[in-house]
Amino acid sequence: MSQQTTIRKGLLRAAVGPRSVSTVDVRLIAFAPGQQTGRHSHPCPVVGYIAEGAAILEIEGREPQFLPAGADFHEPAQTVIARFDNASQIEPMKFIACYLLTADEPLIEMLPES
Repeated sequence: MSQQTTIRKGLLRAAVGPRSVSTVDVRLIAFAPGQQTGRHSHPCPVVGYIAEGAAILEIEGREPQFLPAGADFHEPAQTVIARFDNASQIEPMKFIACYLLTADEPLIEMLPES
């Protein structure tokens, strides 16, 4: 029997700072064509992966990032996310988000538009 090599391709390495993570909540999130999240923040770090379609991520004060299928992303805790939108007006978008929770926290807090 031949031995097969396991390949571990790095996708994302994000510094989340010193924190105690008690729960990891993993979600598959689907956006309709043109769907927008709106201005928001998370109480915990969020790391994720675009599974289908493409997204635009804009952390407030930084340039927007285009995230095609296969791209990873990191939304730092307690940071204003100006937008996380489906980049297409025609195609749906799906992504996997991993919320690194320290307690029984809400996953997202919607914020007023600036």
